[in-house]
Amino acid sequence: MSHCIMGKLSEFPFIRGMRQNWQSILLILTPLILLPVIIIGRTAEFRCAYVILIMATYWISEVLPLSVTALIPVVAFPTLGVLGTKTVCIVYMKETTVLFLGGLMMAVAVEHCNLHKRIALFVLLRVGQSPKRLLAGLMLITTFLSMWISNTATAAMMVPIVEAVVEKIEETKVAQTSRKEALEPGDEEPHEETRFMEPEKSQNRLLEQEEGSLKYEEPADCHVASRRLSYSHKTRPRSRESRHAIKKMFFLGVAFAANIGGTGSPLGCGPSIVVFSILQNTFGEGTGLNFASWMMFNIPGMLVCTALGWFWLQIFCRTSGFCKKKKREDDADELDENQQQSIREFLLSQYRALGPITQHEAIVSTFFVVLVFLWVFRSPGFINGWAHLFGKSRENKLYIHNASPAVLMVFLLFCIPKSFKKALETDEDPSQQKPLETCLSWEVVNKQIPWGIVLLLGGGLAVAEGAKVSGLSRWMGNGLQYLEFMPKGAIAFLLCLFMAMMTEVASNTATASLFLPVIKDLALAIGVNPIYLMLPAAVCCAYAFMLPVATPGNAIILKRAGLETREMIRAGFVMNILCVITATIMINTLGRAFFDFETFPDWAKNVTSTVP
Repeated sequence: MSHCIMGKLSEFPFIRGMRQNWQSILLILTPLILLPVIIIGRTAEFRCAYVILIMATYWISEVLPLSVTALIPVVAFPTLGVLGTKTVCIVYMKETTVLFLGGLMMAVAVEHCNLHKRIALFVLLRVGQSPKRLLAGLMLITTFLSMWISNTATAAMMVPIVEAVVEKIEETKVAQTSRKEALEPGDEEPHEETRFMEPEKSQNRLLEQEEGSLKYEEPADCHVASRRLSYSHKTRPRSRESRHAIKKMFFLGVAFAANIGGTGSPLGCGPSIVVFSILQNTFGEGTGLNFASWMMFNIPGMLVCTALGWFWLQIFCRTSGFCKKKKREDDADELDENQQQSIREFLLSQYRALGPITQHEAIVSTFFVVLVFLWVFRSPGFINGWAHLFGKSRENKLYIHNASPAVLMVFLLFCIPKSFKKALETDEDPSQQKPLETCLSWEVVNKQIPWGIVLLLGGGLAVAEGAKVSGLSRWMGNGLQYLEFMPKGAIAFLLCLFMAMMTEVASNTATASLFLPVIKDLALAIGVNPIYLMLPAAVCCAYAFMLPVATPGNAIILKRAGLETREMIRAGFVMNILCVITATIMINTLGRAFFDFETFPDWAKNVTSTVP
């Protein structure tokens, strides 16, 4: 009955028009519906809350591009008297934003010289070629790359590698099964000659290939009659299901690892930049949270979450409907020695196709290692870092921050030629000389940098600044003081769970920008070290495993793996819970070893003493 009524209602032009134009309607109605917020409460806190609620609605519904919504504070805050235009615009290009941009450019340099492909193939050759080992290798590679490259870019990089590996696994299974069926009793199985293709050709063939039409050519010198053995979903439905099972498991592993890896370094995801910016602007540099302490605390947790993801995918594949273990020998998940050797030879051929390490790769990798060293040892805390050699300002602050070495390394990559040999060559005809190719060019950077993320980060920092100056975050933090009766560990767990659920429906940077200022003031109100609540909450903003809308990387994986949304939700929900529990345990164990959570820190007392 209800379906009939809805069907009849949808026939009306007005209802049909609303369904088709709901985004435009929501775009217009949201500011009007929220007007009572500034009419009832005429203070700066309510005016700031009005802007934040509008931005939160637009970010969650995505009626506008995320980066466009991030520009609203430039207009709304000055108009409503929350912040001046000059103050708002400065926030968009703060030191943390330049640091993030420098990290993105270095990531583009790594991708431009194909260093990520060499690292991926090298690791896959070392971990082993069984499906379990390949899954572990793919997750470790993705985790490492995602520490320095955005999760979306990392997922996109890993897609052709995963598809090529899955194709080769299926080729070896189909070929072996078909040969066994073709052999007469008493015949010996022919030796398999593995044929390889160039990396790009292999990937293109796989992308253009229709599912269920994989074909294998027998070697011409085989004593079995030379013929084409074909595989289709009509004749081998179980093999097709097995192929899809491995493909989905691998892609889910990449999706999980891309999100987890972003927590390993301060540049891996936007929330880490947001938490650094809030702590630095509020408390200065004496908090103890820096590049070195962030990595020492988060890398162990990152590895634990990656291992849990690997174990969970094994369980999920044996209990879910799409990936049950087959009883037939030819459909088993495990590969025999010949099949693993075939896959190893395939990976080795792809690795050799890259050729020897080029000068371009050597320069980029060297600069990358030097940059990480400069970041970690700028001011590690346990010793005086190299930045102390350049002195301090009158406010006892270091002159050099993490953005300076990032910009220096990127600047040098724009200056150094990718091949000194070609740079020294001279043509007889000067008109035929080509411009000198450097390790990084502006054309490449301009094409590959996701400029919208930079604006999104700037908008998030503007929201945090507006909430701080207007007093909104302090007002909300004081309103949550009733949580003081709860154990501190329970508060941390609930906040982590809340942030992990929120980031499923909103950008992780937007989620961190909206709620971390409130969490900071909550910690001050209940007398807890702000790092104790802010650090795990920021980390959990990266745990977007359930929905394709949570992050573009998830959407890429969902489409290329042929996953259904409900399958990603089932797998991602458990991962969310496991990672939230891990973050809570880590902050109460390893966190206490790096940060003093037993007493309220002096650097926080200095701030609370000035708060009315």
